[in-house]
Amino acid sequence: MKRTISQKIFNIFNITILVLFCLTIIIPYLNVLAISLNDSSAGGNVGLMLIPKKFTLSNFASLFSDDSILRAAMVSVGRVIVGVTLHFCVEFPVAYALSKKYLPHRRAITTFLIIPTYISGGLVATYLLYSKIGLLNNPLVYVLPGLFGFFTFTLFRTYLGTISDSFEESAMIDGAGPFRIMVSIYIPLCLPIIATFVLLEAVNHWNDWTTTLYYMTTQKWNTLQYELQRVLKESERMTSLIRAAVESGNVPPNVTTQTSDGLRGPGLHGFFGDAGKGIPGLCGHCHAQLYPCPAGHRGHGAGRLGAFGKAGGPAARGYYGGIPLR
Repeated sequence: MKRTISQKIFNIFNITILVLFCLTIIIPYLNVLAISLNDSSAGGNVGLMLIPKKFTLSNFASLFSDDSILRAAMVSVGRVIVGVTLHFCVEFPVAYALSKKYLPHRRAITTFLIIPTYISGGLVATYLLYSKIGLLNNPLVYVLPGLFGFFTFTLFRTYLGTISDSFEESAMIDGAGPFRIMVSIYIPLCLPIIATFVLLEAVNHWNDWTTTLYYMTTQKWNTLQYELQRVLKESERMTSLIRAAVESGNVPPNVTTQTSDGLRGPGLHGFFGDAGKGIPGLCGHCHAQLYPCPAGHRGHGAGRLGAFGKAGGPAARGYYGGIPLR
């Protein structure tokens, strides 16, 4: 079929807009990745960079040499897998049961489930409750409190309500029980909403770091997001210390340009903006940790703790850092 001139113009305009939209998404990630693979000695305030000026893998080598980062990454991955799986195993059967009109007291049960959504005891009461039932410094605090959510329950129940009852009636005639009907008929028919649920819950578990902040006092169960948040706060403190040292005349101004700008640049803040859901977040961590300082200007805490909060870290080798938050 021959296309008209108006159709060709529309296709060109449509393709151009979509390409520009894709570039606005891809370029920030490429910028963060290029900065993380760039040697910091090649320049301090690098601006927009899509290709490293001086390629190096030392940033990643320093990152993966830190056991706390690798352990936190494993905790985060395990939390996502276990949390999403258990949440689905609780949420879907409840929504399936309450979607049946013949269930006795269906409205009363739904009202009971919706009350905690609007009425909460607050952070202090929640902390005291968790301390009484043994959830403090316990990895179960990541998954047990969120096993039921009324929002996702509503999504499931609404979608289940769109499925014809004839499927269930036919299965019951063939001798299938309620559990078999749910597993063999309703779950396959609900795959689109299940995929949506998995995405929402996985992102929720992956991005959460406040649970670690509130209920964990040991670093054993720290999540990757909390560790990266700690690095962000550490970089902000280092920047303020460097600026104060420059104002007092103890550090040359060019050191601030090289170090503090790097800490405030897209390498680390790009992670916490939107790029922190993947490799660019780790790139930002590398970039923030490996901005060297000249000889004779060691970072705060150098010789005691490195930038990763342990002896022999980057700060002890001549980098700014060494300000553990714990």
